[in-house]
Amino acid sequence: MIQTGVDPMNLVTHIGLYHYLALAVLLFSIGLVGLITSRNMIRVLMCLELMLNAVNINFVAFNNYLHLDVMAGQVFSIFILTVSAAEAAVGLAVVIALYRMRSSVDIERYTVLKG
Repeated sequence: MIQTGVDPMNLVTHIGLYHYLALAVLLFSIGLVGLITSRNMIRVLMCLELMLNAVNINFVAFNNYLHLDVMAGQVFSIFILTVSAAEAAVGLAVVIALYRMRSSVDIERYTVLKG
């Protein structure tokens, strides 16, 4: 058997830091485009969640590939997930209240918010 020094299975299954960063950039870009172009409030909240998840991927990937002893990336990700869950709950409550007032979730209809 001829040894070439390169295992073909290792080439296929190796996922490096750049792969995680490319995935995070893709998710963040999709979220940003959706945030800017969307007129639906629920879609805007979903795009914000995509952007926050892209940041979580970056934190965990850098923590893993820098071989840090502390789990700072994972801890920050848990905090971001907690804040995003609270943001989603409050945001959906606001969307439901606004939908009951105007029967629409179109952002263009909410130019002036009064109490």
